[in-house]
Order: sequence, then structure tokens, then C-alpha cells
Amino acid sequence: MDLQAELYKAPLFENLSLLVRQVVEGYISGIHKSPFHGYSAEFAEHKIYNTGESTKHIDWKLYAKTDKLYTKKYEEETNLRCHFILDNSASMYYPVLKQLDLQHLNKIGFAVLAAGALMQLLKKQRDAVGLSVFSDSYQYYAPEKGSERHYYMLMNALNDVALQKPNQEGTELHTYLHLIAEKIRRRSLVVLFTDMFQDQVDQERLFESLRHLKYNKHEVILFHLTDHKTELEFSFGNTPRRFTDVETGQRIDLYPENVRESYQKALQDYLKSLRLVCAKYGIKYFPVDIAEPFSRVINTFLVERQRFA
Repeated sequence: MDLQAELYKAPLFENLSLLVRQVVEGYISGIHKSPFHGYSAEFAEHKIYNTGESTKHIDWKLYAKTDKLYTKKYEEETNLRCHFILDNSASMYYPVLKQLDLQHLNKIGFAVLAAGALMQLLKKQRDAVGLSVFSDSYQYYAPEKGSERHYYMLMNALNDVALQKPNQEGTELHTYLHLIAEKIRRRSLVVLFTDMFQDQVDQERLFESLRHLKYNKHEVILFHLTDHKTELEFSFGNTPRRFTDVETGQRIDLYPENVRESYQKALQDYLKSLRLVCAKYGIKYFPVDIAEPFSRVINTFLVERQRFA
């Protein structure tokens, strides 16, 4: 049996729109205080009426309930433009799991659900949302819009990503980040979900592509996804293991204990360089363990969204 072929038929992603609503509702019901000033789930599609504005769009039914004046918001009154970038390369399908659920996700499953949940929140705020997906090619692009129809189109695109098999070809991450940066012309909040792994790491070219994302004064959030236990701690015990490169298919047999120290040093050097580059270019860098709950990603995003707005 092809485990991966069966894996991505997992029922978890059969109705992504419903699933992300559950994630968001669970998040909202679990907080006692808004994580950033001004956030309101109840009045997400309204804004407070200011004296002197036209009374044409006042929601009088809401006034009758709350004794406060709110005006209806429309698509052309979008507060914010946000573009999500999803790395769909083979390394994002690690770890390979027999079954996906909210407590056991691989990196791509976590990225899809996190991006979908954030889109749901932005939809409530009537913000314009766009999406780019890449692996060994530029798979999908949709510009920033705020309509209901556009939102469901993006949900369908994310759903397709969640259900597809991983591409076994290598990825040049920097190439597609440059292409995406050229497409996002109006100032936006750019949110990147990636594990920052590529077939042949050329740090200088990769870091230059991150700098390009700041083009046109975009604000950039990089959610760096890892499976902390295995990818950072390299916790595999000390029995002989066969390791397979998920992007090239190359295999190597070794004792994990024999290489753990050198592996962790090389990885920490790379992460240090990545953090320094992000700090230099004003990119908000947030490491994320996919074993953690979604609340950390949502909290971080909402704080940065408020700063951007």
C-alpha cells in the first residue's frame, strides 16, 4: 500500500472551511481578553460611526440592539491587504503519519489549517486576502480580494494542497519568493509558512529573496515550521536508522547519536544566520513547533496585523 497516497485522503481535510471555523471558534472561546486592541469577533463586519460621516450606511438594527452607531463595511473599504505564501515542497510533508488529526499534523497540514484559520479571521474583518502556493513550480496565485466568493476560492485551493501527494522533486525556495514578490505590488502584510529547507541551500540567494519580499514596503511575517523533537533535537534514539531525503530520495544508514552534535551545531548556525537576516531586513521571524497549538500563531498574527493596520 502507498502510505502517502492513503494519507492525503484523510477525512480531516474533507471540509476545510468547516474545520477552520471550528479552529477559530475554539480559539475565540478560549480567550478572556482580546490579544490586540480593537479586535472584535461580534462586530467584525462593522466600524464605529464617526460624527460628520454620511448616515447612509448606519446599521439601524444593530443600533437598536446596542444603542451604539456602527456603519456597514464594504469590500472597497478594506482595512488591510494580506497575502499568504505557502511552501508546498516535499519537506513540508514531514513527518509521514498514518493518520492526520488536530493533535498529529505534518508541516503542510499545520500550515494549511493555520493559514485557513487566519483567512477566516481576516474575512470577519473584511480584509482583502491573497494566496501563493509553490513547490517545484509556482502552483497557485490569487491576488488580494475581500469578497465571500474569493474567500471560498482560497479555501478550495488550500483544500487541494492538503489532499495532494507530495512532489518528490527538489525546490529552489529563493526562486519562487522572488516571483511572488514581483506579483504583490500594493503594500500588504505578507505571511510566509515554510520550513526554510531546500535541496541545495544557497544562503546568500535565499536571504536575498527574503529581502525582496520587503519590496513596496510590505510587512513580512515568517512562520518557520519545524517538528521540534526530530528536526531540532534530532531525537531518534541510538539504534541504527535509515534516513531518506524527502526531496531527493537519497538514503543513508547511520547511528543518530554519532551525528547529533554536529547536526545540531550546523542547524543552529543556519538558524542564527536566518534570524540575523530577518532582523536586518525588518522581517518578523517566528519559529513554530508543529506540535504546539494554533493559538500561538493566531496570537502572533493578530498582534502584527494590528501594528500593520
